[in-house]
Amino acid sequence: MSLAVVASRALAGIEAPPVRVEVHLGPGLPAFHIVGLPDAEVREAKDRVRAALHHARFEFPARRITVNLAPADLPKDSSRFDLPIALGILAASGQLRADALGGHEFAGELSLTGELRPVRGALPMALGASDAGCAFVLPEGNAPQAALAARARVLPASSLLEVCAHLSGAAPLAEHRAVARCAQPLYADFLDVKGQAQAKRALEVAAAGAHSVLLSGPPGTGKSMLAARLPGILPPLTETEALESAAVHCASSLGFDAARWGERPFRAPHHSASSAALVGGSNPPRPGEISLAHHGVLFLDELPEFARSVLEALREPLESGSISLARAARQARFPARFQLVAAMNPCPCGYLGAARCRCTPEQVARYRGRVSGPLMDRIDIRVEAPAPSEEDLLAAPPGEPSSAIRARVLAARERQLARQGAPNARLDARETERHCAPDAAGERLLRQAIGRLGLSARAYHRVLRVARSIADLAGAERLEAAHLAEAVQYRRLGAML
Repeated sequence: MSLAVVASRALAGIEAPPVRVEVHLGPGLPAFHIVGLPDAEVREAKDRVRAALHHARFEFPARRITVNLAPADLPKDSSRFDLPIALGILAASGQLRADALGGHEFAGELSLTGELRPVRGALPMALGASDAGCAFVLPEGNAPQAALAARARVLPASSLLEVCAHLSGAAPLAEHRAVARCAQPLYADFLDVKGQAQAKRALEVAAAGAHSVLLSGPPGTGKSMLAARLPGILPPLTETEALESAAVHCASSLGFDAARWGERPFRAPHHSASSAALVGGSNPPRPGEISLAHHGVLFLDELPEFARSVLEALREPLESGSISLARAARQARFPARFQLVAAMNPCPCGYLGAARCRCTPEQVARYRGRVSGPLMDRIDIRVEAPAPSEEDLLAAPPGEPSSAIRARVLAARERQLARQGAPNARLDARETERHCAPDAAGERLLRQAIGRLGLSARAYHRVLRVARSIADLAGAERLEAAHLAEAVQYRRLGAML
């Protein structure tokens, strides 16, 4: 038989579309061609495959070899097609039974000695193979990651010879099973934070309703410390959320460590990060920091120090929960349902109002103006983190542990899911009017706040959603004036920035 077809998968964003690797041995002078929109890594496969087959003592056909990666209009990248190309050549030349390839999908990079090396995107490919009802053969180094797909039949191998022995029936590959994990992920604890009662309360409200937060205060007041403890009071990831988060990391150049399964991401890029680093870029498109923080926390310290274009790129994903990247030949869509926590100083020197501050009003206004009004309007909660007093530092009792705060957050989140099926921060305008209607006293207070603070329509709905989260923490069915007063207070503090 001079034609063989091997099933594999490409990687497009966090999706893994199927690819048919068609290998044909034809008459003519010996040649090796790969077609079907391959990039440089894929085209280099012919040299790796030739050396691997020779080293494994297989015959490399002295014929005209044509490898077609179908569909032809789907760009192909990475070295994951080495293994299916090698198997296709062996099946087309009669050195391997072609019917043994059925019911399997293959991916893996070949070394010159025929060993299998890990490739990027193992989890999305395993999910795709599982949906297609196929066993997935891949390098041993990818097995822990691919086995996170619960229904996938993962068959790891260390070399081309092991895969051939499995397909011939001489030595079947053992299925890899994911290791059960009962321990909860370890996070930094709020018990370490002394003082800052208002900031801790604001983060509790933010965790309950998945709201964005801005912390403002002098240097050294614990803003970064507070932000790093937010993941520890968030509800645990569901199976679907954990898979989505892991799939995004698999699509990045960083990869995913299976030992961190179920852990809320916490991303804290430096303020020198570019727009492409934050939202994603490259060709083929790779996820950026906002997508790597999917279902987790994105912490932007020293917010005004980020480039204006970088901050403006946050506006769309904050609303939509996803980011679309378009390049000349490729497009990709990555999820970006992150919880934003930002921190900034009140002035360039950081000590506004203190005797040592020498910042002029113009310098303060210019510094704060680096964060645009539209972006600031999208931040639900703005709170001050003042310098700790001597009593806070020396005589304050230990803080409340994250476990106690988390219990209240979980109870509030359960109320939201039972009432509307989503956290309060994700309600649209119509759902906000339906689920966040205040009582008479609260409505009067809200009218006064609109006039005094000049709230936009967006800010009005965000105040209602924050107040709803405060009411859920208190176990209240109806929005009362006290809940709205606290929510408006978070907005009033923001108006001072």
